[in-house]
Amino acid sequence: MKILTVLTYYRPHTSGLTIYAERLARAFVKRGHEVTVMTTQYDKSLPREETLDGVRIIRIPVAFRVSKGVIAPTFGWVATQLVAQHDVVQLHLPQFDAPGVALRARLFGKPAVLTYHCDLDLPSGFFNRVVNSVVHFQNNMAGLLSNHIVTYTQDYADNSPFLSRYASKLTPILPPVELPTPAPGAVESFAKKYGTPTRRPVIGMATRFASEKGIEVLLEALPKVIEKYPNAQVLFAGQYLNVMGEHAYLERLRPAIQRYEASGNWQFTGLLDPLQMAAYYPNLDVLVVPSLNSTEAFGLVQIEAMMNDVPCIASALPGVRRPAQMHNMGEIVPIGDSSALADALLKVLGNRSNYKSDPAELKRTYDPDSVAVEYEKLFAKLGGAR
Repeated sequence: MKILTVLTYYRPHTSGLTIYAERLARAFVKRGHEVTVMTTQYDKSLPREETLDGVRIIRIPVAFRVSKGVIAPTFGWVATQLVAQHDVVQLHLPQFDAPGVALRARLFGKPAVLTYHCDLDLPSGFFNRVVNSVVHFQNNMAGLLSNHIVTYTQDYADNSPFLSRYASKLTPILPPVELPTPAPGAVESFAKKYGTPTRRPVIGMATRFASEKGIEVLLEALPKVIEKYPNAQVLFAGQYLNVMGEHAYLERLRPAIQRYEASGNWQFTGLLDPLQMAAYYPNLDVLVVPSLNSTEAFGLVQIEAMMNDVPCIASALPGVRRPAQMHNMGEIVPIGDSSALADALLKVLGNRSNYKSDPAELKRTYDPDSVAVEYEKLFAKLGGAR
């Protein structure tokens, strides 16, 4: 089968969406499919075309940016050619260009499947309200034109204003999650580099530094935790400098973070590659996902942590609360409630033996190959297999 995957950002850009898309594309290739990823050249240093892990990547030049989005004038022209050459089109939303690609799929008689990752909810302000309105309109047009929609969980679908409109053509498929096996001594080397043997307990947060991630909720919860565990350390893994659209947010939280950095209670690791992440998780005592809005739909990092026997504490957002609930590996706290997060951290850290799962079963459940099989069934049902 020839599969065309279309999304605005692809690797090396790092987000839950791009990681999902990369893992699924690789799994399709391993299963014998021809996969082309059509995306934007958001960074001019990236090649216009290359093949990575058997996946052909075509990047369309960007003329200018609008908020976190990009405008690529030749996107439609290239999409027309590629849709005609493939058997099925898979689109990742949110994506401004999705309706045009879905329409082309209709015109060429090719099934179009949307993978809906999250609702868009930009910060307040007139300009962001305009952007929100435009993207919501585009998403709805894509939803109407597509043959089917995939999302992570029924919990998220039931609570999403977008997905609730398309219940008749919706299938929940759990996301692909995998981690490489760390090299011998890598976990110990990571521990030595960041001093985790002497800074216990270690509270992990693995994400980019963005306002919807609720970093201030963790900051406000720390005093109560440090009162009981003076050597506690937050180990923040992910991009925190030069995150698009998040400079003001970082500057607002910087004074509090710098105080905790000075006392040794907070460390940034920066962006970590998959092998480094595989060494990161075993050094944690707990992982937190205190996200604030529906731009977070699951939290893939929770499953990665659980695969390493690390319990998680997540906010009670639809979808985000499901990993801990499904796998009995953590606690759920009210959205934005720092006091509840502090209490949950103390509860988990004091009773870690109560939070156990089967890592092997988790790996089987979220194996990208298993996820690819579910997509294949859907493609075949829609007439994409030829």
